Amino acid sequence: MKICKPLTIVALVLLFAMTFSEISSAEGIGDREKMASTVEKLMQDNAIPGAVVLLRKGNDQWLQAFGVADLKTGQPVTTDMAFRIGSNTKTMTGTVVLQLIQEGKLKLTDTVSKFFDNVPQGDQITIADLLAMRSGIPTYSDLKSVNRQLDQQPQKGFTTAELIQLGIEQKPLFKPGAEFNYSNTNYIMLGVIIERLTGMSLEEAFQQRIFTPLAMKHTSMPTATDWKMPSPYAHGYLFGTNESTLDDLALPKDQQKLAVEGKLLPTDVTNGNPSWAWAAGGAVSTAEDLATYVEAMVAGGLLDEAWHNIRLDSFKPNNPMQPEATAYGLGIAKFGPLLGHDGSLPGYQSFMGFDPQTGMTLIVLTNLQNTPSGEGAANLLTKELCKQIYGAPID
Repeated sequence: MKICKPLTIVALVLLFAMTFSEISSAEGIGDREKMASTVEKLMQDNAIPGAVVLLRKGNDQWLQAFGVADLKTGQPVTTDMAFRIGSNTKTMTGTVVLQLIQEGKLKLTDTVSKFFDNVPQGDQITIADLLAMRSGIPTYSDLKSVNRQLDQQPQKGFTTAELIQLGIEQKPLFKPGAEFNYSNTNYIMLGVIIERLTGMSLEEAFQQRIFTPLAMKHTSMPTATDWKMPSPYAHGYLFGTNESTLDDLALPKDQQKLAVEGKLLPTDVTNGNPSWAWAAGGAVSTAEDLATYVEAMVAGGLLDEAWHNIRLDSFKPNNPMQPEATAYGLGIAKFGPLLGHDGSLPGYQSFMGFDPQTGMTLIVLTNLQNTPSGEGAANLLTKELCKQIYGAPID
C-alpha cells in the first residue's frame, strides 16, 4: 500500500527468511558503523536532508543524527531535535480510547451514532471499527480540495466538525467491519469522543494520560492556534506539492534526477498548520521520547494487563490475501516482528517499532516526507536497517 497523501501508513511488507524466534535476544544491536554508512548513502541517493536514528536493546543503544535540519543555513540535525510524527499520533489516540474503555466510560461495541448524527451506517459502525480502520468511512485527506487548501493556505486551521463532514459526506466504501481501509476520518471522530468523555482537550488528555506518566518532556500535541515547532527542531521539506503528488507520490523522472543531484530543492513546509491531521497525525516528538512511548505501548504500562493483551491480539491482515504482510489492530500496526506505527505529514516522515521477542526498539525520523521517487523517507531507511538488523530480505 502506498502512503496516501498527505497522511497515512505505508505497508512495509517484511518477509523474513528466518523465523523471528531464531534471532537471539542476547545479541547486540549490530554494526553501528555499517548501519550509519547505509543511512548516509540512502540519504544521499534519495535527497533526504536530515534524519535521526535510534536503535536499542536493553542498555545497548545507538542514537545518531545525520544531515541538515535547515537547508538554508546548513544547521546540522541533532539527536534532541523535534519532528512532526504524523500518524504515530493515532496510537496515542487509540491508547486513550482504550483507557476510557478500561475505565468503563466507553465500549468497543458502542456505535458512532451514539456520538455523531447523520453518519451513513452510523448505527452499525463501532468504536472497534474506527480503531481498526474497518469503518468504511472514507478519508477526507485524499480529497483534492483539502490538498489544495494545504498548499494555498498552509496556516489554515481546520475544525474537527469540518474534517468529519468532509469524510462522511462521501459514499461509504463498504459494510462496517468487512474490509480494511486507512481513513483519517476515523481518528478525528475518536479524538472528539475523547474530549467529550474526559471533559478536556485532546492535548490535555494526551499530556495527563501519556506524556506526563512516561516523562515524555519533549512531546506535545499542537493546537489549531499554536502549532509552531518547539526548539530545537528540524525544518520539514516537501518535493512537489500536496496536490501535485496526490495521485502519484513520485516526481516526474526529469525532476527526480535534478532533485538527487541537488539542483531541485524541496520546499520548506515546517510551519504548516497540522490541525487538519489532529488526532490522526498532529503530534510532535523526539527520537528518545518515541522510543520510551513505543516500548510502553507494546511491552506494557499504559493499559492494564487484560486490555493490553486485547490490543496485542487485535491484529488482522490489511489484505487477507497476504496474511504475512502488514496488519492493523486497535490503534497499532504490525510490520513483521515490529509493533508500532509510521507517520507521514508534509515535511516529515517517521517510523517507530518495538520487537517484543527480542526487546529491540527502532525509531527513524526524517525531515522529508517522500523521496523524489515517491517512497516515504523514513520507511526507506527503516527497511534497509531491518535488513541489517534481522539478516533477512525485505520485500
